[in-house]
Amino acid sequence: MILGKFWRSIAAQINKLANFFWTADPIAQMQYEYDKAVEEMKSGREGLEQYRGLVERVTRQVADEKRHVSQLEGKVKAYLSAGDRETAGKFAVELNKAKADLAENEEQLAMHEKAYDNNVRKIKRSMSKLKDIREKIQSYDAELKMSRAEAEMAELAKDFNFDVTTDFGQIEQVIQEKISHNRGKARVAADLSGEGMEDIAREEAMEQAMAENALRGFEVELGLVTPATATINDDVKELGPSTTATETKG
Repeated sequence: MILGKFWRSIAAQINKLANFFWTADPIAQMQYEYDKAVEEMKSGREGLEQYRGLVERVTRQVADEKRHVSQLEGKVKAYLSAGDRETAGKFAVELNKAKADLAENEEQLAMHEKAYDNNVRKIKRSMSKLKDIREKIQSYDAELKMSRAEAEMAELAKDFNFDVTTDFGQIEQVIQEKISHNRGKARVAADLSGEGMEDIAREEAMEQAMAENALRGFEVELGLVTPATATINDDVKELGPSTTATETKG
């Protein structure tokens, strides 16, 4: 009783394991069954070829017996025509036996031919079914791969959530912060580029005025203009160096 339960438990586990491998890769299982059927078909075809050889041998035997019967019939007729009934009788007996053998072999030949035709039809039918199975395997394999790819894509699409709380959203936020920082640096650089320009302009104006005053003083010394007509900017002279201011006053 206990031993029986033990064996049933083992059988149940083996059946469970077999079902696992059976359903793990159904295409491989179908391909295995197909290959096994093809091998059986090859063996059946070889057997059918050997059987056809037997049928051909019986066919030749029947043909030989027909010729033998025909020869015996000719001999019986010849001896009867010659009036030799005794010899004709011997050949007549042999003729009956030959006809009996011929009838039996013809019956055997018909039976073998029918059996051969039936086997040929079965093999052709099986080959047609194998062709359908092979096409189904290819179709199922392609459909299974496509459905598996669709399922994977659906799973990936489910994970593609562009919310800012996800990694992608966080990365996008970091990129936007870097862009804002770079734009801020560019704006600061642009704003600082105008710093000091007023001082530079003021210095350039002062240098230009000093040059004009120096030129007017030189024109007065040469008598080209009178001091009344020469207008010298005293403010500029005060802003210039002390040595230059002294020379201008003299």
